[in-house]
Formats: sequence, structure tokens, C-alpha cells
Amino acid sequence: MKMIHLSDLHLGKRVHEFSMLEEQSGILQQIMNIIDDEKPDAVLIAGDIYDKPVPPVEAVGLFDDFVVRLSKRGLTVMVISGNHDSAERISFGSRLMKESRIHIAPAYHGTTEPVTLSDAHGSVHFFLLPFVKPAHVRSCFPDETIENYTDAVRVTIERMQIDRTDRNVLVTHQFVTGAARTESEELSVGGSDNVDASVFDGFDYVALGHLHAPQRCNEDRIRYCGTPLKYSFSEAKDQKSVTVVTLEEKGTLTVRLVPLTPKHDMKEIRGTYEELTKKSFYEHTTYQEDYLHITLTDEEDIPDALGKLRTIYYHLMKLDYDNKRTRGGVQFEGTGDVKQKTPLELFGEFYERQNCQPVSDEQTRWLEKTILEIWDGG
Repeated sequence: MKMIHLSDLHLGKRVHEFSMLEEQSGILQQIMNIIDDEKPDAVLIAGDIYDKPVPPVEAVGLFDDFVVRLSKRGLTVMVISGNHDSAERISFGSRLMKESRIHIAPAYHGTTEPVTLSDAHGSVHFFLLPFVKPAHVRSCFPDETIENYTDAVRVTIERMQIDRTDRNVLVTHQFVTGAARTESEELSVGGSDNVDASVFDGFDYVALGHLHAPQRCNEDRIRYCGTPLKYSFSEAKDQKSVTVVTLEEKGTLTVRLVPLTPKHDMKEIRGTYEELTKKSFYEHTTYQEDYLHITLTDEEDIPDALGKLRTIYYHLMKLDYDNKRTRGGVQFEGTGDVKQKTPLELFGEFYERQNCQPVSDEQTRWLEKTILEIWDGG
């Protein structure tokens, strides 16, 4: 049984105010090409289809087109909602879609009906569990002790009709303890949303969504496939991919990652304004087309640096500085007897504490002129 494991499409997402829809359309086409090459039996989409519970119409159209193309290939598709999705909206029309082999999990109400496929080795049962919180599960089972996310997921799994002599796959969207997070994910204080991997002991493969870096959780059978695109600069060095999973006879599992190449990569560069604006620095690179985080190392701020740099680096998303001012902590200490100091001296002390360097001669002359103009005007 060959499966394509996807998750966290986040269709409609904006990163630093840049729309990702064009990128997402391109990467879905790449995924479709991989699916055509791999010829899987099933495509698993483990939540966060959209970036918001009420997605923009363009995002809905993009997913609709993707699912229709999968259906036309005669593939079985299984979809769950993630924490960014509205489970009720995602599952609209799901009972009708089953006729086209598109299985969309409804909002969790206490039961999970498996989707069963067969191959030369027998049956494979797929259990689709959307993102759940302890309160969701507690409302379904008020007599159970459900204090945390591990309890919640454990109780949902205990209610599934799992035949351990067959092969079983779980598609779910949770944070498994010990997995590595990135900046583009929603974090819970103190890791309160952790789920212990031991609750998944009855499954031959667990297709996880929620975390954006592809990774295994203790063993190959419990995996995050990660996002198909980079959604924060903490992911700049990640290699995004499609996870291809093959279940042979029970107990035999192989996993391969097929790399994805975005239209515009996400990169970080640093240097002085003068260095980064030299044609020799960028002319033989892809920086002008990449999504960039630029760190300027100039000691003085460059006026309208963002606007100026965007005339060269068209997809500059983020700009910051690394210099004495930003590295030094701001510490406000006593300034002595302020009555004995001139306004220029007081401002100079404040400026030096704030910026870790003294006021320049040019700045001093400007301040003197400005102070005199203010006083004269008063």
C-alpha cells in the first residue's frame, strides 16, 4: 500500500504581508507531478488545509481544484482538519464526496469510522482524527478523566475499533512530545499541547500534521511530513519534501522523501548597505527573486533602507540591524543631578545608553540648532 503523506498547506497564507497563493499554486502542481510519478493508492492530507478558519475564496478555489484533479486520477484521498481550519467548513459535503473516494473527516463527536483499502497483503484501515482539544473530547466522554492532550488523544484512540492483526494507519494533527517546532507554528505555553507518542502504539503508520519541519518522532512509523513551502525564516535551511510511505506485510514499512523546489526560495543574507547594493554581490545569485530576510550591519540606520533595498531585492520580506545599538541592552540608570546639566548633555546621555555609541559631531550641531529654534519659538 503506497501513500503520499501531506499536511499544513496553509492555503491563503500571507508571510510578512506577501501573499503565498502563487507559490502555493506552483507547489501543488509539483506535488501533482510527484503523485503522477509515484502512482500511490492513497493521498493523506493531515490538516491545516487553510491558514484561517474562514479562508479567502482564492484559497478555497485552489484546494477545490487540487482535490478534483486527484479524484479524476481515481485516487483515494483522506483529509482531516487542523487547528487552523474550521472542521465544520472543511467537512461540508463530505458524505457526497465519498462517492468520488474523497474522505473528509467530520468534526469529532466521539466516533471515528475507518476507511478500509486492500492490497496483496490484506486490509489497511485508515482512521481520520481531526485536531482535538481536551475540552472537545471531555464533552463527548464526561465520565473519562481527561486532563491534557495526551489523555484526549488516548481516549479517542481507545474508542476506535482497531484490529491489531491488520495494518492500521492514523491521520491526525497534534504536537507529539519531543518534536522540533519552527517560528511559523502556533505555540502553547509550556508545551501544554504535548501528546505522548506512546498513545500511538496500535498503528503501523501515523501521518501527522501540525509541525512544519519534516521529521520522525522516535521511529519512522510516526512522522511529520512538514509544510510543502517555507513559511518563516526559521525554516530557511529546511529542505521541503513530499513523504512517500509504503506498507508491505504487517511490520514492514519504507519511507522516502521526494524534494520540492519552490518558485521563490526563502533566504537570509547580511552585510553593510554598501556591500549588499553592489552589483557584484547579487548579480550571479538568485537573491533578487528570493524571499529575503536582510540584516544590515551598518552602525547608523540607513534612511528608507527597506524601500531602497526593494528596488534591488524585489521580494525583501524582513529587514533588521545587527550593530552595537541592537546588541547592547538598554539600561536606564540615574543621570546624576539633572538640574546641573544642559538639555544637550541629557539627550547625549540618553542617546548613548539607547544606541551604545555617543552622539556624532554632526548630530550635536543639529541638536544645538533645533534646541535653539524651539526655545526661540517659545
